[in-house]
Amino acid sequence: QLQLVESGGGLVQPGGSLRLSCAIYGFTLDYYAVGWFRQAPGKEREGVSCISSSGNTTIYADSVKGRFTISRDYVKNTVYLQMDSLKPEDTAVYYCAAGTGGLAALVAGIIDYWGHGTQVSVSS
Repeated sequence: QLQLVESGGGLVQPGGSLRLSCAIYGFTLDYYAVGWFRQAPGKEREGVSCISSSGNTTIYADSVKGRFTISRDYVKNTVYLQMDSLKPEDTAVYYCAAGTGGLAALVAGIIDYWGHGTQVSVSS
């Protein structure tokens, strides 16, 4: 069964850190670009960060540059999003997504698989 499973979300105070994981089951991650997207209440889903199939290229939204880091582990078939210096405006459901069309396609929303999401809440 092909699926992406996110974990690592939770409640954290402003300035804190979380590491999200996206574990891939049923297919090999090697040929997929993978991205993290988020959707806050009442807002549209937005891209947060993406990483190429080779791991050599990464993209970050301006709002998270310098605070978030995306990485991938080919052995564990998992992609991570390290989130530091969290702000209340980072509160959202975070989704993992994978696609074979490369980074440009992923950013354009051409996605083969979505995860079910994990809640991140930043509040004091």
